[in-house]
Amino acid sequence: MFKLGVITDGISRDFAYALDTMVETGLEYVELQYLWEKQVGELTDADVARVKDLIDARNLKVSCISHHNLSALPVDTAVVAPAYREHITTLQRCIDVAKALGTNLVRIFSFRKEMVLFGAEPIVSESTWSTLLDRLEEPLRIAGDVGITLVIETAISGNVTSALLARKLIDELDVPHLKVLWDPCSSLYCTEVPYPDGYEVIREHIAHVHLKDGVVNLPAATFDFCAMRQGQMDPFYNDIVSALKRDGYDGTISLESVYTPEGGTREDGFRESLPIFMELMEG
Repeated sequence: MFKLGVITDGISRDFAYALDTMVETGLEYVELQYLWEKQVGELTDADVARVKDLIDARNLKVSCISHHNLSALPVDTAVVAPAYREHITTLQRCIDVAKALGTNLVRIFSFRKEMVLFGAEPIVSESTWSTLLDRLEEPLRIAGDVGITLVIETAISGNVTSALLARKLIDELDVPHLKVLWDPCSSLYCTEVPYPDGYEVIREHIAHVHLKDGVVNLPAATFDFCAMRQGQMDPFYNDIVSALKRDGYDGTISLESVYTPEGGTREDGFRESLPIFMELMEG
């Protein structure tokens, strides 16, 4: 049986309410992103103690600390620049929160996306990839020193948009504490086929999974979220889950509830997808 969870603000930013909903629906693994009016990396020590008490009281477990570390920051930002130092400080705080709450996974992103990383001049963003490798050295050193694994998300807004690029990054950095937070739906936006293409290239490096559904129209530059099995991920879900079972995946799979039905709430979207999510995992 998989470890199943949810990003809690996909239910509600009222953290206690989100946890009660998890208990009601049978999800056990808490992924922390936004709680109340804060991102997880902004929590005070008193906040963290409160979070721990709320989680422990419900016998839940924390899967991943999912602040937007290294997101939206230009990759060529100097390591001494205040903006970069601020991200490093927040990352260190996320690591402290992870240790306090009993998880070894902290999410990072791959800086702000440049459109073309490789290819011919003049459109290629010259040296972006080598700069990305350089800018990840300090975060990886900090995490490695304290036994934390950084999971880099395959994200629309970052330079690592696909499983293919995530594998390239991992191969070139070659450290055991860098893994992949695989979001196959987001990678639809760079036209990667989730299965078998995406999965097969990173299957041994996946440490955390986000599942959601959506519809991409790349020429129109739109990405509309929807309930599970109502979008372009539907043909791939069963194969992905079967492959994860086959390969002995032992990380968490989080339902990423980002769909809000017309006239409804984020929780309504969560409840619409949850039965499909649970059926898929138990099938």
